Amino acid sequence: MSNTAQPSQSPTTDPPASLRCVRVCQNRTCKKQGAANVLAAFAALPVPGVMVTASGCLGQCGNGPMVLVLPETVWYSRVHPSEVPLLVEQHLLGDQRVRQMLYYRFHPQG
Repeated sequence: MSNTAQPSQSPTTDPPASLRCVRVCQNRTCKKQGAANVLAAFAALPVPGVMVTASGCLGQCGNGPMVLVLPETVWYSRVHPSEVPLLVEQHLLGDQRVRQMLYYRFHPQG
């Protein structure tokens, strides 16, 4: 059973407080940049209490694939499928942001 949901048209709607949500943009530009493979990599590494969803446009075209972690509102850009295990281990399981992957626009100091 997969914990991957259908695309969301509301990228910033918060998930229930008890649930973390990882949104992976699946809009045109991010898809061209490999977002489908990023989504598949997250789906292959399920984490209890974390819902992975395909998202509509997150509004950061050209910087993707974009990943948004809620409810913390942590943005990751240019995510490659090979980096997903690090993101899962460090952020989702270890509660530490992956500094080198943070999106500079929203996390300028990393």
